[in-house]
Amino acid sequence: MASDTAKPGLTFEVAGKTDVGLVRTNNEDAFGYDAALGVFVLCDGMGGQAAGEVASELSVATVLSFFHQAAERGSYPELAQFDDCSQDANALGNALQAANQAIREAIAADFGRKGMGTTVVAALVRGGNLAIAHVGDSRIYLIRNHACEQLTKDHSLVMEQVRRGLLTLEEAAVSPIQNIITRALGAAEDVEPDLADHQLLAHDTLLLCSDGLTRHLSDSEIAAVVDRSTSVASACEALIEAAKDGGGSDNVTCILVRMI
Repeated sequence: MASDTAKPGLTFEVAGKTDVGLVRTNNEDAFGYDAALGVFVLCDGMGGQAAGEVASELSVATVLSFFHQAAERGSYPELAQFDDCSQDANALGNALQAANQAIREAIAADFGRKGMGTTVVAALVRGGNLAIAHVGDSRIYLIRNHACEQLTKDHSLVMEQVRRGLLTLEEAAVSPIQNIITRALGAAEDVEPDLADHQLLAHDTLLLCSDGLTRHLSDSEIAAVVDRSTSVASACEALIEAAKDGGGSDNVTCILVRMI
């Protein structure tokens, strides 16, 4: 667990944890963060034959390196320009572009890794400002006043059907195709991340998680676990144990950032 200053009078504490779950034999999730820079990233890899782990770990390392290099230079490198969002959100979008390129280069260098990719969620906290970016069906939640709000929209086939009114959320939760995603890092030469900006308040908690958590816990259950935990580290432990109690059918990973 680490803490850092978000703005005068407002600080945050952060913790992260990953678990293989009860069914899988390997863990294709990866996460990382730099509290001093306020950057947090989590990935859920896919591709089999250890390639999922390569994609997720490479993406986390690339995103963090993007911000480390930007801090050294004093400016963000720009691979693409995204409209209607802040400079911080643009930076996250470009970091995800860099991660996508890194995966594509790794695939080109080793044909055995063809088809590997990863979901990604990333957040940048600057004072009370929050920028987020995502590709795939990993999620970011804001927990405020005992309520859990999903800030991202899943890039998955079933959630596209929900948004079109073809499925209910209850039907989507038990659909046999719920693991089919419509966007991923590494799937194409260019990636289209969703970017957004939000404001953070004291006592807010930010949750980044893979679908191994949300497959077994509802939004209200997530909020209840976080609310009754005395620290972000214990909350991470409790969320993962709750997901495993619910079946643990996938790798489970979460990062919690609590404004204090």
